[in-house]
Amino acid sequence: MFGRDSNKKDGERFEEHSNEESGHAGGVSRQTRSSNLSSNQSISRSTAMIGQSIQINGTITGAENLVIEGTVDGSVELPDQDLTIGESGQVTANLDAKNVTVNGQVTGDIKGSEKVVISKTGRVKGNITAPRVTLEDGAKFKGSIDMDPGESARPAAKIAPTAAALSPEVKQEAS
Repeated sequence: MFGRDSNKKDGERFEEHSNEESGHAGGVSRQTRSSNLSSNQSISRSTAMIGQSIQINGTITGAENLVIEGTVDGSVELPDQDLTIGESGQVTANLDAKNVTVNGQVTGDIKGSEKVVISKTGRVKGNITAPRVTLEDGAKFKGSIDMDPGESARPAAKIAPTAAALSPEVKQEAS
């Protein structure tokens, strides 16, 4: 049902397997990508997909990239992975991922530890927190953007006064 290609020496191979190929109804599939950098190193990256006909209520967590083309109500927590909301995706949830790309509709807050992109077909109602945010021409967005989320958590820096700032003579000469 799900296939993986491990340690190919002759380049890169990309496979997609879904329930539909095995004769099962549904729209969940997994794509696997492996490429060999050297005889000892290998990068394996996997992507799961929630198809258009799938509806999920609850919390989604995982250790692989995710593409949502269906409907999700709840929350999506993939702090070290990429999350893509496809054009047909309708999500009412708070999203937390490394990189978030919205091509469909999201109602809820989005947190991207690296980047959030709202494409020209994307619609977002909620707040975005990420160090880098891209709103493409035609994107629809209603909410706030916080591109320095650590600022509110850090205490204000204290500046030590200089001798000149404390001296009454310097203040009188300046006036």
